[in-house]
Amino acid sequence: MKPFLSVRELSSGYAGGIVLGGVDLDLDAGATVAVLGRNGVGKTTLVSTIMGLVRPYQGSVTLDGREIAGARVDVIARAGVGVVPQGRRVFAPLTVAEHLAIASRGPTRGAWTRARVLDLLPRLGERLGHRGDQLSGGEQQMLAIARALLGNPRLLLLDEPSDGLAPAIVAHVGEVIREVSAQGMSVLLVEQNLGLALSVAQNVAVMQKGSIVHQASCAEFASRPDDRRRLLGVE
Repeated sequence: MKPFLSVRELSSGYAGGIVLGGVDLDLDAGATVAVLGRNGVGKTTLVSTIMGLVRPYQGSVTLDGREIAGARVDVIARAGVGVVPQGRRVFAPLTVAEHLAIASRGPTRGAWTRARVLDLLPRLGERLGHRGDQLSGGEQQMLAIARALLGNPRLLLLDEPSDGLAPAIVAHVGEVIREVSAQGMSVLLVEQNLGLALSVAQNVAVMQKGSIVHQASCAEFASRPDDRRRLLGVE
């Protein structure tokens, strides 16, 4: 069976500089893969290139057999890719309700309705009249996830969703990821929080200097402290 997401020899960067130097990565339908690595190894560039925010220099990205490398962001979104960017990027003057209304306006229809998203993320329902700049970091992260889900993606890209959040909120983010995965959504999680990554993913891929240098099941990676120290500098 072919992987749902297949990345082959993907290279990209900025202003002619190379950040990704030939990435190979597979993700099966309904599975979660965590991309791990230290700062500056190219994890965010990988997400941005898959999403079309950065144009690749070469290589292939196929989603369910369809080539999307180099396509426009809107084309990739309509193909079924949603993104929760690093730093949340909510609009400060817009209320939660306005964010959700904008995210719901597109032509995509599916199981993830406003009502279902608020059922999954009930805190947002209590904050519908609050502006983006009145939300806590955790609430902003939930809003960013809600926006992505309302596009009803088949593949969800999450870039450092635990960044700057308290442990209790990180645990809630993990619950949300497990829930959407249980509903059949494929998830590519870029993360530095190893505990979160191992709690939600089935497999890990470790990046160094713009390439995937190690892949393993989460169970195997959790059982090999030498690999974790060598690749990530953590126990």
